[in-house]
Amino acid sequence: MTQSGGVEAAPAQAGAAATRRPRAVMRALVVPPLASLSRTRQRAMLEAGLEVLECRRVLEKGGLNLVGEVLRGQGEFFEFSHYPEDDVYDRDTHSQYYYHAHRGGMAGEHGHFHTFIRDAGAIAGVRPVAAAPESEDISHLIAVSMDAYGWPIGLFATNRWVTGERWFAADDVIALIRRFHIDHAYPSWPVNRWLTAMLVLFGPHIEALLGHRDAVVAGWAQKRPLEDVFEDRDLEVTGYLPISVEEIVRDLQAAVGGAGRK
Repeated sequence: MTQSGGVEAAPAQAGAAATRRPRAVMRALVVPPLASLSRTRQRAMLEAGLEVLECRRVLEKGGLNLVGEVLRGQGEFFEFSHYPEDDVYDRDTHSQYYYHAHRGGMAGEHGHFHTFIRDAGAIAGVRPVAAAPESEDISHLIAVSMDAYGWPIGLFATNRWVTGERWFAADDVIALIRRFHIDHAYPSWPVNRWLTAMLVLFGPHIEALLGHRDAVVAGWAQKRPLEDVFEDRDLEVTGYLPISVEEIVRDLQAAVGGAGRK
């Protein structure tokens, strides 16, 4: 089944918590088919997909890959540490990301990128649904799972405690995603362009994951009414979707009726 239309995937739960997840919150996770999207959006996604492939091309030409770029010059690789140190931040767009890895990640995963918008509440003009007293005004957008060869293999959404974010409703986070843009060359211009484009290329997947995230959290809270769902360590990953850049680009080219940029 293609990853670009009508995708259905079971929610995933990383780590030991997977064996403790109540069945009541297992919900279908469905991505709308490409045919349901406007031609304008299809073209924007195709352009982003070609950008993703171009970033890989220029890196591979030099014997490099996306993950290696963010780890370069960072010393020994430690689980849970952020790479690069102090994260990557664009002060103009308030976009932020880091890469890290830890045991209990997704199958076949080396590590993953976490993406954010800082000053989210002020930018969007909305109040968070939940926030710990010490939390910063930051919204987690999506995580991008990477394989050992430095290529994306999946997307996943998480519970609030995982990144220490302020929890905004899915619709508010989706509006913030359109602002994500790392417009500088640290630590790597191709990586920054690639990640910016990924959030456009897989926009429908991300929107589905965020809507599903809110539904899972609501179901979990109903199942455990005496616990703070946003701090419940048994709920870590709310949903996961496998992805294929090559496949969705082919499907978009077929839908749009051309190969895209020359």
